[in-house]
Amino acid sequence: MPSPDLKIRALLKRAGTARSGELVAAGLSRMDLSRRVAAGQLVRLARGVYALPDHDLGEHHGLAAVARRAPGVVFCLLTALRFHNLTTQAPFEVWIAIGNKDHVPRIDYPPLRVVRLSPESLAAGVELHSVRGTPVKITSAAKTVVDCFKFRGKIGLDVALEALRDARRSRKADADDIWRLAKVNRVANVMRPYLEAVA
Repeated sequence: MPSPDLKIRALLKRAGTARSGELVAAGLSRMDLSRRVAAGQLVRLARGVYALPDHDLGEHHGLAAVARRAPGVVFCLLTALRFHNLTTQAPFEVWIAIGNKDHVPRIDYPPLRVVRLSPESLAAGVELHSVRGTPVKITSAAKTVVDCFKFRGKIGLDVALEALRDARRSRKADADDIWRLAKVNRVANVMRPYLEAVA
């Protein structure tokens, strides 16, 4: 039977981060957690979230951390642009979409930016990916472009235009998919001249 140390190290190597409850289930007491943080054997990233001090969390570690705590959220906008390599920006916050009446997840780490969508818009254009062994729901490249136009007041029209150009140039988003999702998001009239310009 593996020792708690081996189980904890394997858990943190696989997932990158772990919640205190997961570490306690692996054999650590709450007092052991505090001692290991004080000794530098664990790093406390936020309340209840830990990692190994030498572990490279990777670019998308925030997605896995959020998805484990709030599996129903959909990653969108700048976070999805980065995931699909449609921007060079590295957003400080993790952008998520939730339903109009859903509660905002209470997560200390990583910091979140939340947008609300209608049930139809929230369900359209969502893909399931795996990040560090954790299933994550993220908007497709086409849906991400459309969301950028819908929330251009939050992220800027220049970001939306760059996303549209890059998605079309790299062929990550088909014009028909963008148009269909623009209708679902009710931004077809806003996007029409831009779609015609890059077609």
